Amino acid sequence: MKNNENLRSTVISSLIWKFMERIGTQGIQFIVSIILARKLLPSDYGVVSMILVFTAIANVFIQSGFSTALIQKKNADETDFSSVFYVSFVVATICYIILFVSAPYIAKFYNMSEISSILRVISLTLFLGAINSVQNAKISNDMKFKKLFLSSLGAIIVSGTTGIVLAYLGYGAWALVWQQLSNALATTVILWFTSGWKPSLKFSFKRVKSLFSYGWKILCSALLDTVYTNIYNLVIGKFYTSQTLGNYNKGEQFPKLIAVNVDGTISSVMLPAYSKEQDNKLKIKKMVRRSILTSSLLLFPMMFGLAAVSEVVVEILLTDKWLGCVPYMQLLCVVYALYPINSANLQAIKALGKSGCYLKLEVIKKFIGIITLILTLPYGVFVMTLGQVGVAFLSTFINAYPNRKLLNYNYFEQLKDIFPNLFISLFMFIVVYSLKFININNYLLLIMQVSVGAFIYFVLIRLFKLESFDYLIKLLKNKLKF
Repeated sequence: MKNNENLRSTVISSLIWKFMERIGTQGIQFIVSIILARKLLPSDYGVVSMILVFTAIANVFIQSGFSTALIQKKNADETDFSSVFYVSFVVATICYIILFVSAPYIAKFYNMSEISSILRVISLTLFLGAINSVQNAKISNDMKFKKLFLSSLGAIIVSGTTGIVLAYLGYGAWALVWQQLSNALATTVILWFTSGWKPSLKFSFKRVKSLFSYGWKILCSALLDTVYTNIYNLVIGKFYTSQTLGNYNKGEQFPKLIAVNVDGTISSVMLPAYSKEQDNKLKIKKMVRRSILTSSLLLFPMMFGLAAVSEVVVEILLTDKWLGCVPYMQLLCVVYALYPINSANLQAIKALGKSGCYLKLEVIKKFIGIITLILTLPYGVFVMTLGQVGVAFLSTFINAYPNRKLLNYNYFEQLKDIFPNLFISLFMFIVVYSLKFININNYLLLIMQVSVGAFIYFVLIRLFKLESFDYLIKLLKNKLKF
């Protein structure tokens, strides 16, 4: 009983600090992104988006697999962490050399010579990522998320200032490059002094092999996911203009920002929490269900609300030059609204040590996604994005399938859990979206839409007496019951 109380207390504290990290840092990042978007052009964002495809893939080899294995392992010690650190740094060096040599050929692929030097500079973040991945794994394993909050907040202030100053000095796409590099550097430096962990001279091939036996499947899954996620940037950047790519990425930025912060806060804390209870499947089922209920209660109205007000938000915050991103934003809000169900199911599968099952799911989903991309490519970026919506719905059922047996948590139960939140959010969307046809000032329209949407949502929550809302209130009062 005492252990359960300790776990509850730790999870509550971790959720609070993780939520503060997300809200604090991403709130600042949101403001910074608005300032930069008003100063820079969609084509500047498009150029950097092309580059990030390759660094994102390289980072998978450095940061995925081993870090998850360290978190999942119950009794990871100093030898485990130091061994992973050295392996990650070697991998980062190999990846950097490959990207450095390949940079001119990648620039030729896009027919943009300036890409070569940008790629070589921004790829320096790979070395910092090698350090960060182990630091983050250690903090997550100890569930001391306050340290991540402090490092993230400091890094976003440094990098945001750097990006804004360079943008106003006329550096264009380079302002975004130095923003990313300064963020990674500041995070690493702060964690070096605050995380309480530094690499020792301990190294064990046996430990690396043991961690790799679990982590390689997670790595392959992450590689598939990263390649699939970024392949849209690769394809759009190759077959369409950098301005189109910039609009697509800006359309993704807003819903992704919200989804990653709400769902990411919960899922990043729940993976180590699930792992500590991996021998108690009934307990994990309750935790997974709680995660889905809570995150969908928060995320559904945000996503559908953003879809409803997207046009007026873009006009007010980013100016008319970014209106091309609105259709993509509306469709991608639907994609990211499904995050709570997907991540909760997948985190449970990982925590139970079923990395092979996790990999199979990723292969199936990405195969379907690639086929959909090929079929929709000739019809334009909007149809390609519409295809993503279909894949997202199908992926939700695929991700939930293993937990029918692993946790005895079937489709009907999951649909029953999310349906009230989904119904209320859709009703709110219809009402709020219809208000856009009122011919009034944009600022007044946005205030009206947000006010009406919030009123409808909270009234319906109380009318239907949603248990997940009552649970959130109890959570805020430091009472958590799985």
